[in-house]
Amino acid sequence: MSGKRSYRPGMAFEEKRLTVPPPIEVAGRRIKRYHVTADPAGIAPEVAQAAYAMLPTLLPEPDGTPPGTFVVLHRGGDDGAYLNAYSWVWDNAVHFRGAVAGQPALGCPDRDPTHFVLLERPLIGCVWELPPLLHERDAWVRHLLAPARPDLDAYLHDTLPEGTTGDRRS
Repeated sequence: MSGKRSYRPGMAFEEKRLTVPPPIEVAGRRIKRYHVTADPAGIAPEVAQAAYAMLPTLLPEPDGTPPGTFVVLHRGGDDGAYLNAYSWVWDNAVHFRGAVAGQPALGCPDRDPTHFVLLERPLIGCVWELPPLLHERDAWVRHLLAPARPDLDAYLHDTLPEGTTGDRRS
């Protein structure tokens, strides 16, 4: 989610930079990470630290599905920062929960990009945050549903390549 903008015909659209930090483990879930930002320096460490501190509240309870999750941390062009957690549940369904900081239009109490709160609106991502969804669907099928023996480690290492959000190689 990248802040509310009014639609204006002819608005210039630019893809953003996509990076892939190493996987982490939080609350027993194995988590793939994608970072999205227009800033060539990447996402500021204090924003990432605050976002990942919020992550345990975004994760579902275990249900017997291999505990795979992927997150998209997006630093908007304004004060906004967005953390989307997509967790695999029921073997083949995606559970979503999000958090947002610095975006009063989405219920944030201030413009501080490190002050994350739960996203209460029914949004699952903006155009820059959605590219991992298709890849992750295909990777889950490839490594967990199709093989005779599911391989969560292989899934965790099967990521979109770093580049821009418009690169869609799966």
